[in-house]
Amino acid sequence: MLPAFVSVFLLLGAGAAAAQPVDTLKRIAETGTINLGHREAALPFSYYAGQRQVAGYSHELMLRLRDAIQAALALPALTVRLVPVTPQNQVTLVQNGSVDLECAATPHDRERARQLAFSISIFRADTRLLAARDSGIRDFPDLAGKRVAIAGANAPEQLLRERIGRKPRIVAARDPRESFALLEAGRVDAVVMEDAALYAERARSREPERWVVVGTPLAARVYACTMRQGEPELKRIVDAALARMMESGEILRIHAKWFEQPIPPVGLNLRWPASPDLVDLYRHPDDHPLD
Repeated sequence: MLPAFVSVFLLLGAGAAAAQPVDTLKRIAETGTINLGHREAALPFSYYAGQRQVAGYSHELMLRLRDAIQAALALPALTVRLVPVTPQNQVTLVQNGSVDLECAATPHDRERARQLAFSISIFRADTRLLAARDSGIRDFPDLAGKRVAIAGANAPEQLLRERIGRKPRIVAARDPRESFALLEAGRVDAVVMEDAALYAERARSREPERWVVVGTPLAARVYACTMRQGEPELKRIVDAALARMMESGEILRIHAKWFEQPIPPVGLNLRWPASPDLVDLYRHPDDHPLD
């Protein structure tokens, strides 16, 4: 039996579908092809795992969604056309129909929701910190007066200063890789960014056990799959399939495969069990942004 959440989406989707055509599904049915958007280096969500083979947690979910779409359209076969996307072109490629469905590491926020349709959330990313295990740093107040590396357009510098109280010494970096290089070299005392990047950098390091991800979350975002707006039937199929995976516990098994076990191409293991907040997200699915 599907949860009440799915039943609501079935009813809403059916009513909306009667009001307007579902162009994407019609084209998929006519061509027998679906265009799936993926990232090239968003480990472990969506990335190339050697020989340009796409892999990852979000990508595996998207392939399950492709199966659900094929079943809903009663197609004997459904060819997948993989389309690489970047944070810069993803919105355009989804809006213009080059990509029918994209599941990677796209945050669901109110700004993006004005441009795209989002599925129910598939992941929660928290802003935390990475430090040496023997540093004595265990939470954000411990960073008072310390050197802290942050990276990216969404670096929470103001939140960081508010949480610490005493002014930290902020060191800007281009990306997570450079931030961690500064930490390894002893030029900063900690790195602050979304935990997905922290666990990935720790796993890539020469001495993963030397580093620890700690700290009460400073901020949080949810990730979701994206589609064109005005496609209620496609969203209904996607949401119902994801909700079934969450209700059955299948999504936790997929999570463990990509976050708690060695992954291709070189056997990195993030050693990152599902957090209580993520488990709660799976148990109570919705399609709302956190901001």
